[in-house]
Amino acid sequence: MYKLIAIDIDDTLINDDKEVTPATQTALEEAVAAGVVVTLATGRAYASAQAIARQTGLNVPIITYQGALVKNLLDEKVLYERYVPQDAVHKLFTYCVEHNLHLQTYIDDKLYAREDNQKIKDYTDLNKTPYYIEPDWEKLVPQKTPKMLIIDDPAFLDELAPILRELLGGSVHITKSKPQFLEIMHHEGTKGIALEFLANHFGCDLSETMAMGDSWNDHEMLEAAGLGVAMANAIPALKEIADFVTLSNNEDGVKYAIDKFILNKVN
Repeated sequence: MYKLIAIDIDDTLINDDKEVTPATQTALEEAVAAGVVVTLATGRAYASAQAIARQTGLNVPIITYQGALVKNLLDEKVLYERYVPQDAVHKLFTYCVEHNLHLQTYIDDKLYAREDNQKIKDYTDLNKTPYYIEPDWEKLVPQKTPKMLIIDDPAFLDELAPILRELLGGSVHITKSKPQFLEIMHHEGTKGIALEFLANHFGCDLSETMAMGDSWNDHEMLEAAGLGVAMANAIPALKEIADFVTLSNNEDGVKYAIDKFILNKVN
């Protein structure tokens, strides 16, 4: 019934030790063998996501930067890309400099910030990404970026998000991948729109797609998919909109969902 599965990486596909377990790996391979297209859908940069995709043996286009970039693994051909509009980039940099907020931006799949601090160190420790410091932030503004990211206290970011939505307008999509990460993309840079693009690319209907995730940045994808699956460790708001809640990322929840809905191993 399901021809395309899109799976989030952090806290979904990988466990808290940042590993794809052998059991989950086997389930992915069995789904592919059954003729299902299995892809990843992540907020991570392509450079970071493709390492995990290749490790799991996938050879399809993957969704990165929350949906702002869909790129082939085999030949690295870009199939879909949306950059943060230039006007929004300038406004966001200006606002963050004036309010002394930590802002990161991705350019050519490289991560930049204007100051070296603990926030960027902790962030890059999470996904093993090298980073670059450019104190003259105006050099960064004109360059194309698929995603910008503010790191701060979760409650502060909840207050900041509506302020930025008003400042930047409808040209951007603002979401959270983790409580302390506020991410800004083009308004068509969502996992839901990217999933729809890939469904068209592979010639299947959205009703024939399945999506799995744990955080609020997954909600567009779960809502767009024929079957939206939330992890047991997902935030409550995502569980509420999901069609099914599987086991946690530490209990092979991705495997359980594949066994149940693709391989019919679980009732």
